[in-house]
Amino acid sequence: MSRSQIDNYPRPFPFIAIIGPTAVGKTEFSLRLAEELGGEIINFDSVQIYKHLDIGSAKPSLVERERVRHHLIDLLDLDQPFDAADFVKLASSISTRLVKMGKVPILVGGTGFYLRALEFGLSPLPKAHPPLRDWLKGLEKHHGPGYLHRLLCQVDTESAKRINAKDTFRVVRALEVYILTGRPMSSLFREKRPRPLVDREIVKVCLIRPRQELYKRIDHRVETMVENGLIEEVKRILAMGFSPHLKPLQSLGYSHIIRFLTGEIGLEQAIYEIKRDTRHYAKRQLTWLKKEPGIIWINAAHVEKWTKIWPRLLKKA
Repeated sequence: MSRSQIDNYPRPFPFIAIIGPTAVGKTEFSLRLAEELGGEIINFDSVQIYKHLDIGSAKPSLVERERVRHHLIDLLDLDQPFDAADFVKLASSISTRLVKMGKVPILVGGTGFYLRALEFGLSPLPKAHPPLRDWLKGLEKHHGPGYLHRLLCQVDTESAKRINAKDTFRVVRALEVYILTGRPMSSLFREKRPRPLVDREIVKVCLIRPRQELYKRIDHRVETMVENGLIEEVKRILAMGFSPHLKPLQSLGYSHIIRFLTGEIGLEQAIYEIKRDTRHYAKRQLTWLKKEPGIIWINAAHVEKWTKIWPRLLKKA
């Protein structure tokens, strides 16, 4: 597609969001599309935002970032807080600047809440309350794994169904919201949101693959991460003095390797659990995506045969 065709698009040229389950192939797809349209990529993966987390987050390589300029990657140190409101502020500013430069913003990532916040605005939720979070984590430590999730089931059934019991950070956040507001977080999400935070349509393109093919890709990715130095990466991070309890280090892969390094589990078990939990995560991502309206679904296995991407997307839109 030529630049003139983009300029003559019948409405303000849309932002494009490339979404899909982990390991489906979003990186290469987005690189090709950005090169085709003269766009730049805005990351909305909540782990890739952090420095040092290269291998375990499947961060685009330096070579890939030389092909197309990326934003919101390697932005923060691991102990710096970052949430959806921060993402919205930065992504909105970058998108506005890119449009003025005549470039197409292409959002790429797997943190669906960030994308939803950018598209529809943020719900009126209270800010984090560290002492309350520490108290809740103390309850979990005292009563054992799963205790907080059982509490959440009692006060916010809808959120409890949506949040995995092992996702301590999100369980704590849901309980924190309930305690501070007296209302379930799920009900606050349904309240009227502010106006959308972008001034044009977001075309959401979701890549999919047959489930067994996706699972094989996940298993291969995990094995490649370990071969390429995931364990050494985690050792370096801990040697820098970062606490293993920091939120970014509780993400997939990193938390498992930390458990291996502390002697809680063996390496074989750690690799098995990373594969298993990543497959479960991909399944939850797909469940969430199927509920999102207006998505263009693309079989990623067929894309490599395309000579051009954008004309195909226009036909499907």
